[in-house]
Amino acid sequence: MSAPAEDLPATATATATAAAAPVEERVRARVITDDPLYRAIPVALRFAPAEPLAVRIVFPADLSPEGTDNEWVFPRALLEAGLQAPTGTGDVRVWPCGRVQAVVEFHSPEGVAVVQFDIAALRRFLRRTYAATAAPAAPAATATASSPATATR
Repeated sequence: MSAPAEDLPATATATATAAAAPVEERVRARVITDDPLYRAIPVALRFAPAEPLAVRIVFPADLSPEGTDNEWVFPRALLEAGLQAPTGTGDVRVWPCGRVQAVVEFHSPEGVAVVQFDIAALRRFLRRTYAATAAPAAPAATATASSPATATR
C-alpha cells in the first residue's frame, strides 16, 4: 500500500519530479526590427520538471556573436501571464500582440531583442509543462525549486 503524496518524504517527491521527462518544443519565431521584412528563426522552448517554476527560450548559435546557443531562463508564470496582458520587469517582458501573436522582449547589456511568437505554440508548450509536473507523486505544494529573480543568459 502506498502512502499519500503529502506523506512522502521530500526526497521521494524530488526524485519523482526529476524523473519526469523534460519538455522541448521547437517553434518558429520572428525577430522584429526596423526592416519591413521580418526574419524567421528556429527557437527551442524548454522546461525541466526538476525546475518547475522556470522555462527556457534558446536561440540558435548563429544569432550569437560568440557562436553559442543563447539561452534565457525566466519564470514560467511570467510567460503565461504575458499571453493575457503586458507583464515583466528587468530582462524579460511579455505581452500579447493581437489575438494570435505574443511578443517577448529580451534586455541584455548588448541591447534589446524583440521576438514575436504564435500564441498557440506558446500555449501548447505551457500545457505540456503543466502535464509534465502533474504526476501524482509531485504535487505543486511540495515543489522546492525557486523561481529565478531575473532572467539569465
